[in-house]
Amino acid sequence: MAFWLFPAFMLIALFYASIGFGGGSSYNALLALSGADYRIYPAIALACNILVVTGGTFHFARAGHVKWRQILPLIISSIPMAMLGGMLYVPEIFFTLALSAALFASSLFILYPLTPINGLKLPKLNDPLPPSVNIWGSIAVGGFLGLVAGITAIGGGIFLAPILYYWRWGNAHQIAAACALFICVNSISGLAGQMIKITHAGLLSELSVYWTLLIAVFIGGQAGSIFTNKYLPEKMIRLLTAILLAFVSIQLLWRGYKIWYDI
Repeated sequence: MAFWLFPAFMLIALFYASIGFGGGSSYNALLALSGADYRIYPAIALACNILVVTGGTFHFARAGHVKWRQILPLIISSIPMAMLGGMLYVPEIFFTLALSAALFASSLFILYPLTPINGLKLPKLNDPLPPSVNIWGSIAVGGFLGLVAGITAIGGGIFLAPILYYWRWGNAHQIAAACALFICVNSISGLAGQMIKITHAGLLSELSVYWTLLIAVFIGGQAGSIFTNKYLPEKMIRLLTAILLAFVSIQLLWRGYKIWYDI
């Protein structure tokens, strides 16, 4: 294992935990740079996700930011769909470019909320959910995002965040808490499938070399989630979320370009 992975994973966990995410996409990028076997990327990233967001969820819950009743429909529907998503094939070039565009648009929405149109006043951040956002809508969204999370081998919180901001689902801390919990359950579901594949492929010994990365993300994740709840204002969380979405969208766009070029 490359020596620089430990501090790099710790710093990424600190940043992502501060906005309620796990960091799966960035962990995969670092593993690629280190020359690790691509077949173990998802398992390492998902395991790190679980550690980061579990600590984050605990701190968010203790601070009273988790809206348990509202998040349950999203979670219940996402778990089986995340497992299904891992078994589906989608052309990589199409999905990568489409996802890049969606994440970039989401980052712009978070930075620049929609303005009133034709006298229509948009709800404020802490207003109740719009009438159109009911339990069945939450179940549908949770299932769809779980499917996407399973296909992409990440937790799905990066897709959930802009939707919750659009719904005015809660304040920034509550949305970060919801994303952390959402990532946690989807990562557990996805990791179970990944471990079955790794066991059958005989890669457990190679995977065990990277166990110290779990310590790195645990330290970084704890520090990041504590920092968020005590010191980070809501506007800063919104800004960091938007920056993260834009950054990942650019990463995906570059990846799509390389795939297209190789074709």
